[in-house]
Amino acid sequence: MREEAASVQEFVSVCVHQFAAAVLKKLKQSVRIEIFKVSVDYTGFLQRLVRVFFGCLAAVACGMLYAVYLSTYHDRKFWFSTKQELEREITFQEGSGLYYYYYKHMLAAPSFERGFYELTIDNKTVSGQTINAVERLSLYPELIASFVYRVTGSQDFVEPVYFYVGAVFGLQAVYVTALFVCSWVMSGTWVAGMLAVAWYVINRSDTTKVDHALPLRDNWALPYFSCQVAALTGFLSNNISSATEMFCYLTMSATTFTFLLVWEHSHYILFIQGLCLFLLDSFDLMADIHKVYLSSLFLAYLFQFQNATLLSSPLLSLLIGSVLARYFQVELASPSRHSSCFPFICVSDFVTNFLLCQESLQTPGQDFFLRLTQASVLPFYLLVLSVCLLSTLQTIYRRLSGQPMKTDHRLEDGQIGEQPEVIYHVFHTLFFGGLALLFEGMKYLWTPYVCMFTAFGVCCPGLWMTVFKWVKLKSIHPVVLSLILSTAVPTIIGFSLWREYCPRVLAELSDLPEFYDPDTVELISWIRSQAPVAAVFAGSPHLLATIKLCSGAAVTSLPLYSDVNLLKRTEDTYQVYAMRSAEDVYKLLTSQKTNYVIIEESICNELSFNKGCRIKDLLDISNGHVVYDKGEIYSFSKHGRFCHEIKMNYSPYTNYFTRVFWNRSYHVYKVNSVISFQY
Repeated sequence: MREEAASVQEFVSVCVHQFAAAVLKKLKQSVRIEIFKVSVDYTGFLQRLVRVFFGCLAAVACGMLYAVYLSTYHDRKFWFSTKQELEREITFQEGSGLYYYYYKHMLAAPSFERGFYELTIDNKTVSGQTINAVERLSLYPELIASFVYRVTGSQDFVEPVYFYVGAVFGLQAVYVTALFVCSWVMSGTWVAGMLAVAWYVINRSDTTKVDHALPLRDNWALPYFSCQVAALTGFLSNNISSATEMFCYLTMSATTFTFLLVWEHSHYILFIQGLCLFLLDSFDLMADIHKVYLSSLFLAYLFQFQNATLLSSPLLSLLIGSVLARYFQVELASPSRHSSCFPFICVSDFVTNFLLCQESLQTPGQDFFLRLTQASVLPFYLLVLSVCLLSTLQTIYRRLSGQPMKTDHRLEDGQIGEQPEVIYHVFHTLFFGGLALLFEGMKYLWTPYVCMFTAFGVCCPGLWMTVFKWVKLKSIHPVVLSLILSTAVPTIIGFSLWREYCPRVLAELSDLPEFYDPDTVELISWIRSQAPVAAVFAGSPHLLATIKLCSGAAVTSLPLYSDVNLLKRTEDTYQVYAMRSAEDVYKLLTSQKTNYVIIEESICNELSFNKGCRIKDLLDISNGHVVYDKGEIYSFSKHGRFCHEIKMNYSPYTNYFTRVFWNRSYHVYKVNSVISFQY
């Protein structure tokens, strides 16, 4: 019995030891597995962190290099650093100098609060009118720039004009950085961002107006819109954390509000974007984000002094309609019927034709598409758009058929059109592209996103995989080929662009064109030295903006084409180029309290192939001085053309006007306060 008990005890002991050894082995294996998993996760986290770090570094570097390039190009183009203050101010073209005048006014004011108050009751700009310049001209960029200039003490080490110009160039750096990030987020590689920036810079004449006129409102506003689109792209992505989603949401809110604040036409742009988002929402392809627009619109309404235009904007109508459609499940009626009336629909023939003849409302020429083709962006854009559009239509069809939308996208699926951010950009580029085909000015909103969207497509393996799924490629593994093409194609494109366009871009910095306008300098110098301080000047809006900037004198009109009253004043001033009597022109000018009228030779003797859009042709049509004879158009009136007749210096013109200054480009006439009849 004792021997049997001992054997049983030995058997139990062996079993316990074996069990303990097995358990220990299992524990070691599980620990090793967990350690391996942790190490793999840690390694993957480090890889993602490094990739994000270098991507952000590349994005910021591209933006900074672009800003430096613009600054250097601007200085060499206008010889900016070597000119005097007056000559620098004249370089602000297309009437954009008016905005810089208000920036100077804010810096000259004894305090920021006092300067802001004076702008809200401005009676020194437009003769006979008191305007809220902040609201009328969307002067928040100048207010913010002047405030930062004061607070940071920048006056101790940088001139005001360089700070102002530098702020514009800095925003352009933000612009291209946002395009970089947007293409990077969609494709998953920051190589796409670099390619997008390269195409943007190469096609600079069609992507931005910063070369022509720095202080224009769209040069301040569009960088904020690009940040908003980049944040929206990240928000629509399915593979982001809740913290990233909240960051994108807050960024969208801030940039949408700022965009509305600094550009009077921004709500029309957001209306088009809202249509894109409404389509996504209609097919349950995204979450509802109308609160972003509503809150931003409400804040912009308050900051713009209860601007009624925002309340009658098509954007607000779309938002209200989308909310009703969501809660009452009815179709959204067209919001355009509630939109505000464009100024040129409600005014005279001259104003209507004058606005329609603006370059921004003309159809883009063939050279625009030729430039995009030569830069290789248009052919690849059509390829990328075709693939993404067809895949998007497939996704919409599946959604209408009741199939759920996938949230976990794999490369092997080959369904690029199931990604909400891709679907949004397909609608975005189609809507803005349609408008760009109609209006020249819309190309500055479309072309940058053409560069971004095309760069994303050629660098995205998912797009190539979608094509291979359609053609049912079997000879080569489609995933491997997609990865190869998404690397090889952008590399080849980048090398060819570098080889062909890099010397051209650098050559622009070596060219030294001299921008000098001695006639305008002479005119401004005369006004500063000879004209009374309280004098009121009449002339073309762009010239008046320069006069206001350089001399501070009051003017009869401004280059603001969304204000009906100012457009009517412009029409009255332009009568000096019409076939009107001296008495008629005198009455129109004195009604605006004009002291001096400036006649420009470039307008009076304008030669243009598009004769119907010359100022004198528009005036003749509006005044009924046009005669149609056998298909030909002639101008006829019992009075000669005023700008020609007044130079003859005979009665009755000398009774009403006295020439006080002239050069090759300008003739300045004093409007006589007392009429002297001389025969």
